[in-house]
Order: sequence, then structure tokens, then C-alpha cells
Amino acid sequence: MSLSIGIVGLPNVGKSTLFNAILKKQMAYVANYPFATIEPNVGVVPVPDERLKKLAEITKDEHKMTSLPPIKPATVSFVDIAGLVKGASVGEGLGNKFLSHIREVDAICHVVRYFKDPDVAHVSGQVNPDSDSKIINMELILADLQTVTNARDRGSSFAKASADKQKVPVKGFKEAITKLEKALNLGILAKDADLTEEENESIKDLHLLTLKPMFYAANVDEEDLKKQYPKDTIAVSAKIESELVILSEEEQKDYLSDLGINESGLERIIKKGYEILDLISFLTAGEKEVRAWTIKKGTTAVNAAGVIHTDFIKGFIKAEVISFLDFVSNGGWKRCRENGKTRLEGKDYLVKDGDIIEFKINS
Repeated sequence: MSLSIGIVGLPNVGKSTLFNAILKKQMAYVANYPFATIEPNVGVVPVPDERLKKLAEITKDEHKMTSLPPIKPATVSFVDIAGLVKGASVGEGLGNKFLSHIREVDAICHVVRYFKDPDVAHVSGQVNPDSDSKIINMELILADLQTVTNARDRGSSFAKASADKQKVPVKGFKEAITKLEKALNLGILAKDADLTEEENESIKDLHLLTLKPMFYAANVDEEDLKKQYPKDTIAVSAKIESELVILSEEEQKDYLSDLGINESGLERIIKKGYEILDLISFLTAGEKEVRAWTIKKGTTAVNAAGVIHTDFIKGFIKAEVISFLDFVSNGGWKRCRENGKTRLEGKDYLVKDGDIIEFKINS
């Protein structure tokens, strides 16, 4: 699976600048006026994972290869969505066209302007992060309320259609709609409406915007990077991220060190995305490639095998597992096996972050 994060916010908060910087390409049109982004821009970037290079070096030495095996990191898709404005839920600005794009992502990164550049116009005339956040959240809430109201009006016909599609009766639909209408009318996000698991399942086909995990990226001035910000808020500087693009890897590390931070904005955004979606990575290492695979926490060995290839689920026999530290300290698969550091796990083994796995498959 691949993580997708939608970048949203009011116009002129630095979304497209941040998007361009983290992709290291000018893939979004940046301009100092609203609606510069006419279509959502999508780009795929690798998930930073220093473990992969180490595994590749060990694999090269173990197999006496002349060069490192190909390294294939996990990836994240970033979707830059045009700036929303007050009234977007009823078609203001570019309205529902862009709200529909948000429905397709796994998580939402809401960029909020904290920087004070007087040369960059602010849609409301002044920088007010709290007010800006509330505008965006309210537009998402209003869009969801419209969706929920339409579903209620369709009532049993919607529930029946969903039941026919899923081949199982839809339970909890009416209760879910009642709870959602009440919460959304009070300005409460759908994810905070206290739905039961059954109720959540019943309204899955609604694709509600405010059910999606969301975090905030405070786009700050350089000197404010180390300040404290609200919960679920990551401080980034789109300006600094743009400057990092032209530097080598070593120069980037030195630059960040001089600023008193250890990770780029990209790394922190990806980590936050993994955290709120409960994602981890397991690794595979061999002459053919060294690779990271993204899965949900709590994924069993047989389902992790299915991420590599769906046929692996049916043919699954065992998973040979080594911890990353054991793999490194013993110098690869061969010595790990000789030293008793590998173990065979069955279908129900819960894969851990950093597990290095070789699946035994019945072909």
C-alpha cells in the first residue's frame, strides 16, 4: 500500500511552495494570488529510511556483488489541492471541485499560515492561524453535512444499495446518520462523533471528509521553527524547504543542524502521516533488491506477504524473520541463520516495524 496525503489550506498559505519543495520539482504553479493551482497536482516521493542503505551495503558484501542492489523505499503520494475559501462547500471559489479531490486521499495535511511576509497577500487581510483553521474545518464540516443530509433523505434506498453492494445487511446506518447530523450541526468533525465500529462501517460509502485523519503544518518563519505549537501541529518553513532542494545530502544535514533541527519538513510530515494512519514498514533484502513495504500496524504475516504479491496469500507457508539490529550485527542472512538469529513465524504473526522478512511460499 502507498500513503496519500492531501495538502489543503486557504489560498496563499504556502501550500504550493511546500509542495514544490518536498517534491524537488516545480510541479505546482506558485503565484501570489488565489486559485493559482487549477488542477490537483500529484507527486510521489520516497519515504526517508536510512535502514535501506545499510541493508544494501550488507547484502552487497554478503553476496560479493560489484555494486549495491537496487534500493526501493516505500513511497508517499502528495496531492496539492487548490486553496479553499469560505463558502467552498456551496461552490464559492473553486468549491466542490476541490472538495471531491480530498475524498480520494488517506490523510489531510492542513497548511496554516504563521509566517508574516507583508508581500504575500492574506485572503482575510491579516494572519490569524486559529481563524484560518476554523474556516477550512467548517467548510469540510458543511460539505459532510450536505452529504449526510442527502443520505438521510435517500434513507432506506441508500442503505439497501449499500447492502446489495456489500452482500451483507447494513446495520447501524440510521443511528450513524442521526449521530453525524447532530455532531456536524454543532461544528464537530465526523471522526469525533463517537460512532461505533458498526456505525462507521455502515457509512463507509459516504467518504466523509472529516472522518479522515488530519494534522496541521504550521508554515512559520525560520526563527519560529522551534516554538511550541498546538497538538497535531508540525512546524515547517516552506521557505527553508525550498532552500534545501538545491543542497547535497550532506549540505542539507549541516544546514538543518545549524538551525537546531534534525529532520526536514518532508520527513516530519511523512512521519506524522504514518503515525496518524498507524502505518509501519517491513523490509526485504536480497541480491535482486532491498525494499521497504508499507503496512498497517497489526498486519499478520500472511497479509504482509500479500502486499508483495496477492498469490503469496494462498501459497503462504512460513515467514522467516530477523530484526534489523540482528541483521546488521551479524552481517546478513547467512550468519543470522548460522547464529540462530532467524525465526520461522506462521500466518498469524503480527509483523513489527523494521522486521526483515523472507516469505516461504508454495509455488
